[in-house]
Formats: sequence, C-alpha cells, structure tokens
Amino acid sequence: MTSGLAAPAHLPPPGIVGLDPAWSRLVTTPDHRGVDCTWHLLDNGADEAPLTLLCVHGNPSWSFLWRNLVAAAPPGVRVIAVDQLDMGFSERTGCRRRLADRVADLVALTDALGLDGPVVTVAHDWGGPISLGWALHTHRRTPGSLHGMVLTNTAVHQPAGSPAPSLIRAARTRGLLRTVTVNTTTFLRGAVELSRPRLTADVRAGFLAPYATPARREAIADFVADIPLDDSHPSSEALEAIAAGLDELNETPALLLWGPSDPVFSDLYLHDLETRLPHAHVHRFVGASHFVSEQADVVGAVLAWINRPALAASGQPASTGRVPLWDELDRRRDSEAIAVAELGGDDVRVIDFADLRARVMAFGTGMIDSGIRRGDRVALMIPPGIDLTVALYACWRIGAVAVLVDSGLGPTNMRRALTSANPRHLVGVTRALSAARVLRWPGRRIAVDEGGSWSRSALRVESTMTELEARAAGRPEPDAPDATDDAVIVFTSGSTGPSKGVVYRHDQLQAQRDQLRDLYSIGSDDRLVAAFAPFALFGPALGITSAVPDMHIAHPGTLTAAALGDAVADIDATLVFTSPAALANVVSTADELHGAELGGVRLVMSAGAPVNPALLGRTLELFPNADVHTPYGMTEVLPVADISLRELGPATGGAGVCVGRPCRDVTVAVCELDHLGVASGVPSAAVGVQGEVVIRADHVKDRYDRLWLTEHRSTQPEGWHRSGDVGLLDHEGRLWIGGRLEHLIITDRGPVAPVPVELAAEATTPVRRAAAVAIGPVGTQVIAVVVETEGAPRRGRLARTELTDAVRAEVERELDLPVAAVLEVRALPVDRRHNSKIDRSRVARWASDVLAGKRWARQ
Repeated sequence: MTSGLAAPAHLPPPGIVGLDPAWSRLVTTPDHRGVDCTWHLLDNGADEAPLTLLCVHGNPSWSFLWRNLVAAAPPGVRVIAVDQLDMGFSERTGCRRRLADRVADLVALTDALGLDGPVVTVAHDWGGPISLGWALHTHRRTPGSLHGMVLTNTAVHQPAGSPAPSLIRAARTRGLLRTVTVNTTTFLRGAVELSRPRLTADVRAGFLAPYATPARREAIADFVADIPLDDSHPSSEALEAIAAGLDELNETPALLLWGPSDPVFSDLYLHDLETRLPHAHVHRFVGASHFVSEQADVVGAVLAWINRPALAASGQPASTGRVPLWDELDRRRDSEAIAVAELGGDDVRVIDFADLRARVMAFGTGMIDSGIRRGDRVALMIPPGIDLTVALYACWRIGAVAVLVDSGLGPTNMRRALTSANPRHLVGVTRALSAARVLRWPGRRIAVDEGGSWSRSALRVESTMTELEARAAGRPEPDAPDATDDAVIVFTSGSTGPSKGVVYRHDQLQAQRDQLRDLYSIGSDDRLVAAFAPFALFGPALGITSAVPDMHIAHPGTLTAAALGDAVADIDATLVFTSPAALANVVSTADELHGAELGGVRLVMSAGAPVNPALLGRTLELFPNADVHTPYGMTEVLPVADISLRELGPATGGAGVCVGRPCRDVTVAVCELDHLGVASGVPSAAVGVQGEVVIRADHVKDRYDRLWLTEHRSTQPEGWHRSGDVGLLDHEGRLWIGGRLEHLIITDRGPVAPVPVELAAEATTPVRRAAAVAIGPVGTQVIAVVVETEGAPRRGRLARTELTDAVRAEVERELDLPVAAVLEVRALPVDRRHNSKIDRSRVARWASDVLAGKRWARQ
C-alpha cells in the first residue's frame, strides 16, 4: 500500500545543533519487499569496535534523538543511530509500513552493515517494539550476539483495564489524523513540547528539521495509524508476538530508563515491561517526560551500564545466619510484658508481646488469604503505634515488602514516593485512604479503621485489618521468607533533592538491629521512648517495650518536655531516641516538666542532623543519669559512627562536627577531593584528608529503588556506599563531618565545607543558626553566611555592621577564611522530616539573588 510521494534520501543540512556531518551516511539495502531503499543513519565510524549500540527512534523523531550518545561514545563502542525508512532523512518510499515490515527492514539493514554482534539495542517510543522485534530475530538466529537491550519510554502491550494514551486516541480520531500529523505540524510540535523545562529553540528546530513539508510527514501519520488499539488491528498480532517473545530474552541484560512525567508512555507501561523483563535494571528520572534523553542523563546511564561489572558478580548474597526480625516475638509469645504503648493525651493503648505476636500472625495469614503474596509491595500509611507495628511485622513475617511513606516527606514527595514504589496494596487510616482516593495513589485498599459502608465504597476499601485478622482462625502459620528477600522500602528525606526509595533486605535489617543492640548494650530490661518513628518500630525486634510520645510525628519540633516526661513515666523508660529539632524544643520547654523525674533514663540518643554540643549539654541537665550519644548515619545506613557527649566536649579542631569512631564491623574511609570539590574513586583512611565519606558494613541498604544510575554511582568503588557527606578522619580514628558535597563552596583556594564556617558563625551572639553558602562561579566562589536571629524581618536583610564584623572575625579566627557577606533572616528553611537539616541550596539561591540586587523575598 502506498502512502504519499516518493523522494530520495539525503544528508541533513549543515548547522543542526549537536550533529557532526561526519557521522551521517547513506546506506542502500533491500527492504522487506526486496526493493532497494536508502537509509540515512548516524555512525561514529568505529568499525572495529568490540561493541555496537544500535539506536532506534520512534515517532515523530529521527536519529537526531541519539546525537549525544554518538558524541559521547568511548573508544571501543560503535554507535549506529538509524532514520527509519520514510522518517528523518531516509528515503520516502511511498510505502506504508506496518510494525512487522519495520522489523524486517531493520534486520535487512543490519545484515547489510554486517552487524553480527555483540550488539546492544537502544530504543525510544515506537522504536521500542521495532528494536525488540529485531532483538528476538537476532537472538533466535545468532544466539549470543545480542548483549543487551535499553528501552526508554516505550510499550509492547496495552495493560488490561487501561485505555490507550489520550493523545494517541485523539490523534486517531476520524478526520483528525492527517490534519494533525501531515497537513500541519501539530502532532510533531506537540510531541517536542512535552518536555519540561521546554527544549531550547535550536533543539526544537533539530527535531523538526526533516519534516518541513506535508510530503515528508506522511510516515508520521502511518506510525500513529499503526498503533494497535484493539485485537483487530493489522499490527496487533505482530506486537503480541513481540510481547510474548520477551520470555526468550530473560537472560539478556536489560535497562529501562524512564521519564515518569510522560503523558503518553507513563509508569503504567514501565511496570508492564518490568513484569515481562523482571531481571531488568530500572531508572526513573523524576521530572523527565517523553523525550527523556533530552532532560536526563540517559547517555551517562547507557555508558555506565554497558561498562558495568559482569552480572554474575552481583548475584544474591549468602545468608548471614542472624535470627529473623520477629524472633523476639516468637520467644515472648506467652509474655504479658508491654510491647508497644500508644500515648496520646489522656488516651493510652498498650499491647503485650503475646497479643502482638497473635495479631501479627493473624493479620499476616489474613493478608495471604486476601491475595497478598511473597514479594508483593504493601504501603503502610499508618501513624506509629500498635497498628503500624502489627502491619509491619506481618508483612515481614509473610515475605511482603513494606513500603513506609511518612507524612514528614510532604505531599509532593509522598506522591512521588508512592508512584515510584508502585505498591500493589495499601494499608491505611481513613485520612491516608482519602488522600489515596483523591490523588490516585496505587494499591488495593485495606483500612485500619472500621468505617461505614458509605465510606468503604467511597474510599474503595476491599477489607479491614480486623476482617483479615479474623480470617486466620484455624489456618496454619505462614512460611517465613528468606533472609535475602527484600523487607522494606524507606525513603530519604528529600532535603537534598527528590526523595529516593531505599530497599533493605531482611538480613540487612537484622544486622542493623544487632548493631544497635550491641552498640548501646540494649537488654530485655530496657524500655524505649522514640520521638524518631523508625526506631520505635525496632522495639519488638529488640525485645523491648517501645512508645512514641504525644507529638506530631511528622514535625519533630512539636515534642515538648512535658510530653516526653509523660512518655518516660508511662513506661518507665530507660532509653530515649529523638532528633535534634525535637531535643531543642524539649530543652526550650523544660519548665513544663514540673519536677517530673527523668533520672531513670540511662541513654539519650539524637540523630538526623548534626547536633550542637551546647544543646547536648543542656539535655544532660534534664537527664542527670543519662549518657548522651549522637549516632551518625543516614537512611541508607545507620549507625555508622557514634560519639558520647563526654567524648564530644574536648573534640575541637575546625573540621566540622565530630561524629565519633566507626561502629564495630563498620569501615569508614574518604575519597579525596580535588581543587574543584570532585571526589576521587580511591578510598583512603589517611589522617586529615578531606573527602567524600564512604562506608562498608553489613547493614548498608541493598539498593536504591528504580534508580539504577544513582545506585551505580553510589557504589563506586564496588562494595562501598558513597554517602555524599564531606568529612575527614583524625589521628584518633574519629570521623568529622563538614557538610554535603553539593554544598561545598569552591573558592580559588579550593573547596570549603560549610559546617565549620557555620559553627564559627553560631558562636557569635545573637546567632541561633547559620548557613554558609557559595556565591559566584565554581572555582572563584566566595562565602556568604546567612544567620538566623530573633529580630530579623521575614524577608531578611543585610546583617547589622556589628554582627557582620563579629561573624567575619570569628570565621577568620577559627578557619582563616574571608566572609564576603553576612545576611540575617528570622528562620532558615529546614527539611520537613527532621526539622533540622538546613536547605542550603535554597538559601544559596536566595542569597545570590538578593546580593545581585534582586528583590528581597522570603526564602
């Protein structure tokens, strides 16, 4: 069947951004009909390279999409990016081509080019099915020649129960197809405009370059018309055969790189591909849309992936032989000792170990009965307390993967977290289920609360915890998971970028539990008050009573001394775990204690952000018999190091905050910084060397969830976790933290860490808190200090002369560094979860603007 007028292939005109004319070549070969047709393709010319990347574009695009990959290819990698026939600058054949035809055409081209392997396919949009069809043909014909597949925002199947993308359905409307695809550039320009931020004018022009006239756009309409929207479509059988054949490629490495903001190929299609290629590595570039390679580091991901170590080197780890997380529940199955206490005003709920174990087993059995299986992801949207503990340990006991999304992330990061994790089930309180309904969060709904029939229907609740627990009667206990199975997904705070999902296996959580028990000599007689929710959940695993005080758990700064004192008294606590923000408010409200006795507490721990020694000193006044500790760590591994107030007192030296010596069985090193603040890849334990802190321990997380590139970069060199923190080791083996890599101030004297500057500024009166930020271009940046003071206006101001002089003098005296400017604000922005981590990036943008003469505005 013909489609439009024929026209010969030709080379792209000069001047297209990013396109080297030397890459372009024309190749003539018979197509699927046996008719000679000429292709335009980009080829970096590495003919003898041991690996070839075969790049296939979709619609409406051309090989221009892969220009950055062609340019960045290292020696030993050949990149061939084709213009499909009737697209780009390839020949306009006048032939309408179906999916099967395009697969056959691509096979004929690669035969003519002599591509017999090793080959990795790289594809986008409807180039995905074409490349996969080619991959299947090649795998069947020449086993071993296909070395991998990279797919970006594509699909091979329309998931059941979901409509085709609205943009495609609209374009396929009778009478509209040719109008938007051929007669005008509406479809073409619309696709290019999907990117946010908008692509630059020269890049937009590059995408449009081959399609200047209606005659050159005929195949755009053909591509849209060839998308099967039902089983009767002529290409439906070919697409179904490709989708079904992916089972044959289950040993071929695969990488899925996704722009989740794509209104065409959304996460729905990513998850479908994940089920068909369960071994695939995945990276979701948050914020990226359809042309993901234009908005995110797809090139870096592809090149890192093809150079990764052999897959065999990253196989399943062996079990460590530690006892399971529910071991203490089994040991105390008959104990009437309180396991969890819920404290809220005058209401106190408690559950003993015997009842807790019974509920855990019952709910776990009920979940299995409802269809929840080992490996299923289950989001738990429940405030800390008895019900969350039951649900969490039940998930662990049956091998489901708990997804913990706390409200401290804020609405945007909560939505991103749930979308990324894509749980199959969601257990939540009414408020969470209401949000899930409105915001379309994924997961079958299980309610914690017993609502009426109307609310159940409105919230799409399928069952309740009580109903599922009731199903357990007379059923055997479920089989336990393996120690190397995934156990939980938690999320970073998002204080330094989009929140990241962090996956832990059972054995890693077991190692973390054992590390905490040994580090703090936790025994069965201890009782824990945790104003830091994650550690309240470790209480049953440690075999101790745990309670969360009466506070807004998502806002640690709401904890008062009275609430903490009541919680300590209610369970006769010996341990208190809290964040610096919570601790600060406890100290500031100490007069509320009214003589309450906190002398029974033997250990106070504070983590989540650097803690001012003065604050710890005031804490000790409230807990006269306690040892005060500040464990250092992060969402990905905690604890890493630990220091007591007694040790912290004499620890000075201008290197930042001393966080103590590494914990037992934890190895800490630094990768030295160069003059531009770039960390090397060589871990060192040399004294006094400033660098990125890297960590090795049994309780380091398994991986970042659906963030392959982030995970890859964070584990180089192999076996280490790159923390992103800047620090150094002193002559006593203690670790000092100076801030975050991204917050370094790159001066003409080299990189300056912010924390030492901030500590010096905070030593001046009346500074409550300070942020040291970079102003100017990298390599010649200067230091600006933004201080938080009581009397500053909300919009901020230049600091008063006497305060500026005092801050400058203190920084000069302590660090021999000049301060270019000092500004005052009433409150520095901090993260939502800990209320402690200053958002230095936000402060830097604000300070740069106001110092450049822009309007003073609130941060």
